[in-house]
Amino acid sequence: MNYPPLFLPLILLVIGCQALAADDEVLSINGCRIEADSRCPNANLRNADLSNQDMRRMNLAGADLSGANLRHARLDLANLEKANLQGANLTRASLQQSNLRLADFTDSTLIAIQGWGLFAQAAQFQGADLRAANLEFARLSGAKLHKVKLQAANLEMTWLSKADLKGASLIDANLQEVKLSGANLENADLSGTRTHYGNFQGANMQGCKACPQGWD
Repeated sequence: MNYPPLFLPLILLVIGCQALAADDEVLSINGCRIEADSRCPNANLRNADLSNQDMRRMNLAGADLSGANLRHARLDLANLEKANLQGANLTRASLQQSNLRLADFTDSTLIAIQGWGLFAQAAQFQGADLRAANLEFARLSGAKLHKVKLQAANLEMTWLSKADLKGASLIDANLQEVKLSGANLENADLSGTRTHYGNFQGANMQGCKACPQGWD
C-alpha cells in the first residue's frame, strides 16, 4: 500500500511509540530490570512478585529475594551466589545449572523445581520444602539441609558429600548413585528410597530410619 508523503512521519511516530510501550512493559523493581541477561547484583527484590518471569542468566549475586514470589520463574543459568531467599516461594521454578553457592533458602518453598545440574555448594536449606524437586546431577556438597522435606525428590547422581541432612525427610526419594560420603544423616528418614549404587561412605547414620546397612 502506498501512503501519501504527509502520512509517513505519522506512521513512523506510531511505530516508535509502540516500540517504546513494549519496552516499558519489562518489569523493573528498584532499578533492576527483570528480564533475561539483566545484571542486578545486590538488588533489593524483597517480597517482590516475580512469578512467571523470564530471569534466565540474570546476575543476582548477593540480592535480597527474601519472601519473593518466584513461582514458575525461569532462572536457568542465573547467578544467585550468596543471595538471600529466606521464605521465598519457588514452586515449579526452573533453576537448571544456576549458581546458588552460599545462598540462603531457609524456610523457602521449592516444590517440584527443575534443578538439573544446579550448583548449591554450602547453601542453606534449613526447613525448606523440596518435595518432588528434580535435583539430578546437582552439586550440594556441604549444604545445610536440617529438617528439609525431600519426599519423592529426584536425587539421582546428586552430590551431597558432607551435606548436613539431620532430621531430613527423604521418603520415596530417588537416591540412585547419590554421593553422600561424609554426610550427616542423623535422624533422617529414607523410607521407600531407591539407593542403588549410592555412596554412603563415612556418613553419620545415628537414628536414621531405613538407611542402607554395611557402610559402618
